[in-house]
Amino acid sequence: MKALYRYFCKFEELVVQVFLCAVVFLVFSSAICRTLKFPINWAIDLSLLLFAWTVFLGADMALRNTDLVNVDMIIKQLSPGARKGLYILWQIVILAFLASLVLYGIPLSLESSKRLFQTLGISYSWATISVPVGSFLMMISTGIKIYKAAKTPVVKGK
Repeated sequence: MKALYRYFCKFEELVVQVFLCAVVFLVFSSAICRTLKFPINWAIDLSLLLFAWTVFLGADMALRNTDLVNVDMIIKQLSPGARKGLYILWQIVILAFLASLVLYGIPLSLESSKRLFQTLGISYSWATISVPVGSFLMMISTGIKIYKAAKTPVVKGK
């Protein structure tokens, strides 16, 4: 299972990189062509779609690969056990917030199914579904962090 998750993470990273490059290329080429009086109208809609996915998949990558910014001055005053407890508590708060994004994002995606991208002719749900999908992936990453933190023994003196 760990190997499958590792492959998924690599795939997710590749998708984010490709989508980000595509967004930059589409917006830049659209601006150049518009200046030359040959607008590429569909490029903005496609870049909006890709950007939505890039944001949420990139957020999952960032959440998985880094820790949150914290105030070390206050945290270092706590005992190692209290630090661990506070870390797990914040991860649970994050998990609850992500769950609410999934719960509210699914109806949003269903409601936007009749709305179409003007130039692409596809449902706007393809963009809005990135919210619950990305949030669900972030829930998995947060759950792994909680599991690892709970499993790691508290070391005195750190």
